[in-house]
Amino acid sequence: MGVTLLVAGLLAAGCTSTAAESEAPSASPSSSTSQPRPVLLALSVSDDQDGVEPGQSVTVRAEHGTITEASLIGTHGTHVKDDLRSTGTFWTTTEPLGYGKTYTLTVEAEGEDGETVTEESTFTTATPQRTVGVSVNVWDDETVGVGMPLIFTFTGAVPDRDAAEEALAVTAEPETEGDFRWFGDSSVIWRPKTYWQAGTEVSIDAEIYGKDLGDGTYGAQDKSVEFDIGEKVVAVADGETHELTVSVGDEDERTMPISMGKPSSPTPHGTYTVMSEHNGYTMDSSTYGVPIDNAEGYRLYVDYAVRLSHSGIFYHSAPWSVGDQGHTNVSHGCINLSLADAAWLMDKSKRGDVFRVTGSGGPELEPTDGWSVWQLSWEEWQA
Repeated sequence: MGVTLLVAGLLAAGCTSTAAESEAPSASPSSSTSQPRPVLLALSVSDDQDGVEPGQSVTVRAEHGTITEASLIGTHGTHVKDDLRSTGTFWTTTEPLGYGKTYTLTVEAEGEDGETVTEESTFTTATPQRTVGVSVNVWDDETVGVGMPLIFTFTGAVPDRDAAEEALAVTAEPETEGDFRWFGDSSVIWRPKTYWQAGTEVSIDAEIYGKDLGDGTYGAQDKSVEFDIGEKVVAVADGETHELTVSVGDEDERTMPISMGKPSSPTPHGTYTVMSEHNGYTMDSSTYGVPIDNAEGYRLYVDYAVRLSHSGIFYHSAPWSVGDQGHTNVSHGCINLSLADAAWLMDKSKRGDVFRVTGSGGPELEPTDGWSVWQLSWEEWQA
């Protein structure tokens, strides 16, 4: 009780002390108020400017005042859609401009001093020497595997790679670390640092229209895709045991006998990514340079086939080799399965799933052969 009284007494003494109050300087009129200032406007385009990127927003910022009215009008009276933020200090266009067009930006604003200011700027957008489009290897609303790389393929060479990457936005929930790597002048791939997390929702916004991609090259059209990462499915084919083990969600679900490439045509070893699935497919050796009438040539119809590489590696149904599956490698490089096992695996898997080959006795899989981006470590990918 005595301590309580002491604390209360100290508080009371602090509240009633006049010494500190008497030492505090009084505020002068000049320090508490300032003169109203005229509005300052910052336009993102200047008068008579040429070569403005049609894909970049035209903006106006106001300081010491607010924008009361703004518009961007084309030569033929076209009114560009815009947005004036609720604070009145920022205005922006909300749609792209046309190539080789002339526009006039008119802005009216009122300053703190109550004075109205009007500014105007007439400019012309760029006329490209050439345009390029872009496609991506995933489809809208698709569910893909945890190994799926995002491949952006331009219709022509891209001189300024940094500008192209800035125009390609990959957004994931949950947030996923990843990076770009170029394969040639017209293809760039974005992959995550590690496999995607199952259930991730991904959006791609390739906003290339009107963007300067270097040397007179501009983007032709934007591309947007939304897709999901499905259940984790990983298949491991072992050329020594002649078995394929399939895990779902990191739990082994099924093991099945296989036959891989024979000694004269061994299956490259490494980590593949499922590229496409086919119900009914003709395996044709001439598609990768071996004529059908060659001793090693062939043309065979199969019920189930899943492409793993550009060079012609598939896993597929092969009823003719069931007697060898489980103990002998006899194929031309593909992974042979029974009809039932191939049907089950194809039903379970999807584009973007991971397929690893070990113990095949073949060469190492090239990172450029198919979607085999996991052949590179993260450090190699970023190098």
